[in-house]
Amino acid sequence: MGKSWQEVAESRAGVLSETSLRELKVARAFVRNQVDADRWAVRTHSVYTTTTGPLSREQLLWVALEHAGPRALLGGLTACEQLGMKNWSREQVTVLVDQELSFDPVAGVRYFRTRRSLTAMRHPTQAPRCCRIEPAVLLFAAHEPSTRTALGAVSATVQQRLTTPASLLEWTRALRPLRRAVAIRDLLADISGGSQSLAEIDVLRLCRAWGLVPPRRQKRRRDRSGRLRFTDCEWDLPDGRVLVLEIDGAFHLDVGSYTDDVKRHRSLTTDRRVVVRCTAYEVRHEPVGLMRDLIGLGVPRAA
Repeated sequence: MGKSWQEVAESRAGVLSETSLRELKVARAFVRNQVDADRWAVRTHSVYTTTTGPLSREQLLWVALEHAGPRALLGGLTACEQLGMKNWSREQVTVLVDQELSFDPVAGVRYFRTRRSLTAMRHPTQAPRCCRIEPAVLLFAAHEPSTRTALGAVSATVQQRLTTPASLLEWTRALRPLRRAVAIRDLLADISGGSQSLAEIDVLRLCRAWGLVPPRRQKRRRDRSGRLRFTDCEWDLPDGRVLVLEIDGAFHLDVGSYTDDVKRHRSLTTDRRVVVRCTAYEVRHEPVGLMRDLIGLGVPRAA
């Protein structure tokens, strides 16, 4: 026995398309009566919700997909958010489609047409249906106006352990021609060398430009409690000490993260290990002051 419309609606946050209603053999008169009685709401010319009132975020995702047809996928940062990416959410929903954009627009939704295979890019289990994280973030990076934002998003997927540089590189080849492919491959090479965030990679490149020894990145350390930590950047100083640079992004500014960072800083500091901090803003906008401080702290020149 097939599913009832109630079961299908429950699995889709109360969103039903005309196509699915026909497949479920729900009579048009029944749908019309539900709408007239204010039990259902018309959301687009072909999509209904079995609830009224403002759409929830999950309902908006389903409305966006059902409006575009059964092959459409959540893409871009919307897909990344659905797959667990933190601190990169966007209010606007991105949906990938493979047909001409002849349907009506939906408020809060951006439809993005691609000639690439949606079937090949589809995540095998995620609901609402969405793109795999690698093509999602790479297509976002290819079309995002800001190069830095584009590369930052790619870096974040690795930093947050959602994918690997090798997998991203494989998808970079699969999606070609891909805008910014060269910059993305260079970024992935630096990430493979140990960097996890774009700010760490910026420090690496600053050291090269200033003729300093490049830092070790993501070095495994045990703090005083025995907990395993990964430091952002480290240098061996001429006097035998180790200099650690921890880079704080914007998300470090909330009270909980700041307190955790202070404790982490203290627990990693020893008589032979000096821990200092900077912000990602400094790395990007005030690099001269940062590099002078690193030289003053003893970071040696490259051979």
